[in-house]
Amino acid sequence: MVSKKVMIGGAVLVVLAGGAYALSASHTSASKNDFSLAMVSDEGGNISDHSFTEISWKGVKSWGESHDLKKGKGGYDYFLSKTQADFDTNFQQAQAAKFSMIAGIGFNLQNSLEKAAKQNPDTKYALVDAQANPKLKNVTSLMFKSEQSSYLAGVAAAMQAKAEGTDTIGFIGGQYGPVVGRFEYGFRQGVASVDKNMKVSSIYAASYSDAAKGTLIANTMMAKNIKVIFHVAGGVGNGAFTAVKSHNQALKSDQLAKEKVWMIGVDIDQTPQGAYKTADGKKDNFTLTSSLTEVGNGLKNAANDAMKDKFEGGKTVWYGIKDGGVGVITSNMPADEKKAVTADQKKIEDGSITLKYTGQYDAPKANRTSLTN
Repeated sequence: MVSKKVMIGGAVLVVLAGGAYALSASHTSASKNDFSLAMVSDEGGNISDHSFTEISWKGVKSWGESHDLKKGKGGYDYFLSKTQADFDTNFQQAQAAKFSMIAGIGFNLQNSLEKAAKQNPDTKYALVDAQANPKLKNVTSLMFKSEQSSYLAGVAAAMQAKAEGTDTIGFIGGQYGPVVGRFEYGFRQGVASVDKNMKVSSIYAASYSDAAKGTLIANTMMAKNIKVIFHVAGGVGNGAFTAVKSHNQALKSDQLAKEKVWMIGVDIDQTPQGAYKTADGKKDNFTLTSSLTEVGNGLKNAANDAMKDKFEGGKTVWYGIKDGGVGVITSNMPADEKKAVTADQKKIEDGSITLKYTGQYDAPKANRTSLTN
């Protein structure tokens, strides 16, 4: 099986079969036979969504297998939410199965998770991408400095757009809020560091699951000669990948230099989704990079800490580049982009580049649009 290196802080990731794992990010303590872990997905949950749910489950599964546990009650498992109406029920089912720790994957689950935590003070909970009430000592919050990885993605995007002769880059957001806002802030900062005159056109789908909207948005952007698109939109992004793939498949290999459109993935390495063949049969890939969010590593760390009686209840644990929480894929970048991204990653690590998100992109603004506006 072929592996490839990924830049992510001081750790080296090995990507196998589309998943990314930090070799130095998780503990290696011995398993307790009576400790178990479950996760509850956000709405539209799909264990193979090429995004947040999938990478979270990979982490939970990896944790379970590392402790010789089996999928199911007493080991590790997941509870998928089709809609937000499923949140409470899924937490109740996980509690009824007596899982030692239950993780809520996404900020939308905060209210349901906090309610469950209040009702079950002896059960430990992990909330991803939101900060729980610090009075809840059985809840640890896991947050990720996504502005760091999206900054690096912005550097690559701007350099690629300049190489393509365009002055605008596309950004597709799922829903307005602090999570996607943090990505957009970092991305814009990275783009501006390359060219302050480069524009970023942002469109929000008001959804994380409507792939048809992603296709529509990507087609709209391509019609405006946008040739680099970054999505932070879950299943909506899958629709964008579909649109860009259709565009590129219609090109012959001698048209790629002028007409090819690139996608930037999110959360998980989306290189496999960018594979295609041109109209004249040439194998190619249109995933320029992916902004990684190592949710799985955070979940593994939280579970292992709880097993060792080091659970950080009532606290928020932040993961950034330096500790293997976020990063970018560099294998598809041209050499000059990879060199620039590598240099800027080091600057983020040593503090030469500072990024501070203060909610600037949590809500709509004049230069950003939503399909629901």
